[in-house]
Amino acid sequence: MTKFSHIDDNGNVKMVDVTDKLSTARVAKAEGKIYMKPETIAAIKDDTLPKGNVLTTAKIAGIQAAKKTADMIPMCHQLNLSFVDIEFDIDFDCICIRSVVKTKEATGVEMEALSAVTITAITIYDMSKSVDKTMEINGIKLVEKIGGKSDHATEYRPNVGVITLSDGVARGEREDTSGKILADGFIYSGCSVKHQMVLEDGSDKLVPIIHDWISSGVELILTTGGTGLSPRDLTIETLEGIFDSKLTGIEQSLHSYGRGKVKTAMLSRLTAGLVKGSIIICLPGSPGAAKDALSVLIPTIFHSFHMMKGEQH
Repeated sequence: MTKFSHIDDNGNVKMVDVTDKLSTARVAKAEGKIYMKPETIAAIKDDTLPKGNVLTTAKIAGIQAAKKTADMIPMCHQLNLSFVDIEFDIDFDCICIRSVVKTKEATGVEMEALSAVTITAITIYDMSKSVDKTMEINGIKLVEKIGGKSDHATEYRPNVGVITLSDGVARGEREDTSGKILADGFIYSGCSVKHQMVLEDGSDKLVPIIHDWISSGVELILTTGGTGLSPRDLTIETLEGIFDSKLTGIEQSLHSYGRGKVKTAMLSRLTAGLVKGSIIICLPGSPGAAKDALSVLIPTIFHSFHMMKGEQH
């Protein structure tokens, strides 16, 4: 059954919770047109309409509308907008309105860009209606969205493997919760996850298994567990010994995201690197760390495989 993002289990409307989403630079652009008589266009250009300067007033109205979008549309989030602009392209029988809206938040600004164009057009209509009863607004649409999960979108999905390192799970005393979260998350995103394994902490089988998986075509391997501070938490030291190179950006992103949610994340250890062209990411063993990793890695990590093939960044 389809799960609706704006409806709870009881069928009531709800706002989408974006608390755990990454705050990134986001941009949205929209456009629309208002058609009118050529003589009305001329009057707007000459600034001779009874209500005054049409385009300046309309631009201010559009900017205000972008900032007030959350007040007009119930389920929109209040966003700290960093930039809003409106531009006009005047033709003989219409005015094309283009908006651009920017923010650095956890959700996009598409609705703000559309609101800006809509209210700009309505304001032009209001200020010109006394001399033109033929005006028509149409073609309002989103033309571009940058940032969030759509940024660096790619259809490529790597073959994924997941290794859980835990004495308790290996002995059957605990369920492999974090490994399942990782596997399910990548399967849901369209990846093939045919390789899964549970090993005890500090297992000497870890490195041979990773090499075997890489030889069989596994391109992305995630380990969960064995990253704590006890003498048996040897996963990081073991894996860093086989890395051809480290991927510090992945490490920093995962650490930054975790620290933004829980202060004790500063004590977490993790690492990431390349081994024979495959990406290895070593994560803490908690379910929370696994969920955080999915939020940070998907879908951005898929873009790395294009980069490794020498394609555009």
